[in-house]
Amino acid sequence: MTIEPWFIGAVALSLLGYGVYIVGLSRHLVEPNRASWLIWSAATGVEAATYAAVNPGAPQAWVFILSALCCVLVTAAMWRRSRWRTPTPVEGVCMTAALGSIALWLVFREAFWAHMLVVVAVPVSFWPTWQSVWQDRARERSPAWGLWTLADLSTLLVATRVQGSGIAEYTYILVELLCHASVWLMVGLATINPVRSLAFGRGGLRVLDAYLPGNPFAVRETHLGKAVYAAKRFAEGEQIVRFTGRRVRAARLPRSLRGAADRFLQVTTDQYMGPSGRIDDLINHSCAPNAGLRFTDHGVVLIALRAITPGEEIAWDYSTTLKDSGWQMACQCRQPGCRGTVGDFATLPAERQAWFRERDMVAPYLREEMVRERAA
Repeated sequence: MTIEPWFIGAVALSLLGYGVYIVGLSRHLVEPNRASWLIWSAATGVEAATYAAVNPGAPQAWVFILSALCCVLVTAAMWRRSRWRTPTPVEGVCMTAALGSIALWLVFREAFWAHMLVVVAVPVSFWPTWQSVWQDRARERSPAWGLWTLADLSTLLVATRVQGSGIAEYTYILVELLCHASVWLMVGLATINPVRSLAFGRGGLRVLDAYLPGNPFAVRETHLGKAVYAAKRFAEGEQIVRFTGRRVRAARLPRSLRGAADRFLQVTTDQYMGPSGRIDDLINHSCAPNAGLRFTDHGVVLIALRAITPGEEIAWDYSTTLKDSGWQMACQCRQPGCRGTVGDFATLPAERQAWFRERDMVAPYLREEMVRERAA
């Protein structure tokens, strides 16, 4: 039997997607929904078995078998960092559907209807993940979703070229394609363009910083959630990373943002820089920072205020860009001299304001307004 190029592409894209996702999981870049993955690890095994029974000899059955094995691997890796909790009603319904398909197949040997029942369970199993992404896109911001969508598309093309493909085959592939594509669209780096979740941006292909082999950053969990650590030494005055993101007018800034979802940087009196989906979104505040933001002709750049050693958390002072923002945050940086509250630049002691100005670590619009106020 001749192996279709699209089949090879489907397998390669699917495996690459799982590889990227596991890397993101190991580096704390994604926060997968435990319920969805627990369901998928069980359901994909049924899907692979029933698909092979309905379509004996079909090459795309191997895609489902490999996906089942990878789902189990992801679930096992995630289980080591998680604790069991009682499933929600929706999760319970999906688990029941998956178990029902197994019973239907084993007891009545009705592989077709077992497969169709699993097809119905697929969008239900995605519901917990959709809820999680709706609350915070960063939880699933991984190029893997785009790779899985393309793998599904390749599998669909294989099915159209195989004689005897039935409704069960097309239905499952289409449902899986739509579900993966929906998450891809939602995590398209905070835009409506899902291509950006594969890291296409200014300057061509740019893989997400933290996924790069040998990247200079490590993402770990702290008492504040995700935090960025140096994986290499940064010398004093060295550029660490450029902050990017779309400009958003203050009037259009979401007012319900809290915690990890609040990744907006004030750049002028009435403009903010939105989340980029890159490593800069995860860099935390510190009242005793080792880095600071410098506004240059080439963009907003994070600069090392002193030498930063490998394994040290990278942090900057959020107050150095804020004025009349009406925004405050309880500070838990746990640094000596922690202010307790992060607010506008004017809330800093006068000597601390001067310290940041001397090092050019204050947003330009703040300096300009200070000059005007003094002249008045």
